[in-house]
Amino acid sequence: MSGIPHDHYEPKTGGEKWLHSRLPIVGLLYDTIMIPTPKNLNWWWIWGIVLAFCLVLQIVTGIVLVMHYTPHVDLAFASVEHIMRNVNGGHMLRYLHANGASLFFVAVYIHIFRGLFYGSYKAPREITWIIGMLIYLSMMGTAFMGYVLPWGQMSFWGATVITGLFGAIPFIGEGIQTWLLGGPAVDNATLNRFFSLHYLLPFVIAALVVVHIWAFHTTGNNNPTGVEVRRGSKAEAEKDTLPFWPYFVIKDLFALAVVLVVFWAVVGFMPNYLGHPDNYIEADALVTPAHIVPEWYFLPFYAILRAFTSEVWVVQIASFITGGIIDAKFFGVLAMFGAIIVMALAPWLDTSSVRSGKYRPMFRWWFYLLIVDFMALMWLGAMPAEEPYASFALIASAYWFGYFLVILPILGVIEKPLPQPETIEEDFNAHYGKKADGAGSAEASPAE
Repeated sequence: MSGIPHDHYEPKTGGEKWLHSRLPIVGLLYDTIMIPTPKNLNWWWIWGIVLAFCLVLQIVTGIVLVMHYTPHVDLAFASVEHIMRNVNGGHMLRYLHANGASLFFVAVYIHIFRGLFYGSYKAPREITWIIGMLIYLSMMGTAFMGYVLPWGQMSFWGATVITGLFGAIPFIGEGIQTWLLGGPAVDNATLNRFFSLHYLLPFVIAALVVVHIWAFHTTGNNNPTGVEVRRGSKAEAEKDTLPFWPYFVIKDLFALAVVLVVFWAVVGFMPNYLGHPDNYIEADALVTPAHIVPEWYFLPFYAILRAFTSEVWVVQIASFITGGIIDAKFFGVLAMFGAIIVMALAPWLDTSSVRSGKYRPMFRWWFYLLIVDFMALMWLGAMPAEEPYASFALIASAYWFGYFLVILPILGVIEKPLPQPETIEEDFNAHYGKKADGAGSAEASPAE
C-alpha cells in the first residue's frame, strides 16, 4: 500500500488464509493501521482524527434527525421545534449536529493551514492536496444546504442570496438558478432539493476521504521537516518511522479527548452561541433581515464576494474588456470561487525547492500575515457592507490573492532557506536525544 518498505500482513491460521485469499480486508486494515509514519510528527498532525470523528458524528446524528424532520416549507420549522421539545434526546442530537459542523470546519481550517505551512501540497502529494480541496468544497456545499433546512429567517434569506449568485453567470446563469431553486424563487422545491443533497453529500465526502487516505498512504506522510523517509531498505526506513499503531493512534486519541472536552462544554453550556438570532424566527418571505450573515465558516469568502463592487478599478477594467459581461456581481462570484482555486493551485504556485516553512524565514512572516488576513476576512464578512469595512475587505482580499499569485512564486526565487536535517532520524534525535538502540528510540514520544 505504501512505498515505504515495511512488514505486510501474513495470515497464520487456516481461517485467516481462507479469508485473505478471497477478500484481503484484514490485510488492508493491517497495512493501514501499521503504516510506517514519520516519527517526528508534532501536535499539528492530530486534526485528521478529529475530522474523521466529525464526519462520523455528522452522519450518525444526521440520520437520526432525518427520522423526525419534515422537508416542507409549512412544516420544516415546526418539525425542528418538535425535535427540540418532544423527541427523546432530540435537543442534544440537534446541538451535536449543529456544533459538530463548526468543529468540522475548525479542524479542516487548521488542517489546511498546517498543510500550507509545512508544504504538504508539494510533490509527490499534489493529488492528495487536490482531493482535500474537493472534500473542503463538498463540506461547504453540505453545510450551506444544511443551514437552509431549519427554515428560519437566516436560512431562507441566505438561500435567496447564495442561489442568486448563480444568476449572475452570463447567458446560462438564470437557467442554472431556476434549476437549483426548482422554480422562480426559494420555495418548497428548493427545500426538497437541498434536503436531498444535504443527505447525499456526506457519503460523497466519506468516499473522498477514503481516496484521500489512500493517496497519502501511497506517497507517505509529510512531516515537520519536509524531508522524505528513506526508502532504500526496511532498516533505513525504520530509523525514520514508527508504526502508526500504537504510537500515533494513542497520541491522536489523547488529542481527540482534549478537543472533545471543549466541544462538549460548548454543546452543554453554550449550544446556540454560534447561531444567529434571526434563524430562531420562522422564515418570512415578506420580511428581510436587517443584515444577512452566513455561518462563521463562510465569512472569509463572503467578505471576498462583497469586496469587489462596481467602484473597484479591477472590476471596471474587467467590465470594459468584456463589454459588460463581467459586472460587479459576477466578478464577486469569480473572486469568491477563485479564492479557493488559488489555494488548490498552491502546489504549482509555490516555486521553492524547500518543503517545510520551518526552514524558510521570509516565508514564515508572509504566512503568519496570511493567517491574520484570513481572520480579518472572517470578521469583515460579519460586518455591514459599508465603509470602512468595505475598504478593509478589499485590502484583505487583495492580500489573499497576492499571497498565492505573487508572493509564493517570488519567494521561491529570492529566499535563502535555512539548513535542513539530512534525515528525519537526525531531526528526531535533535529534539529528543539519541537513544542507545532502535528499541529505545521507538519508546520515545513522537510528539513535539
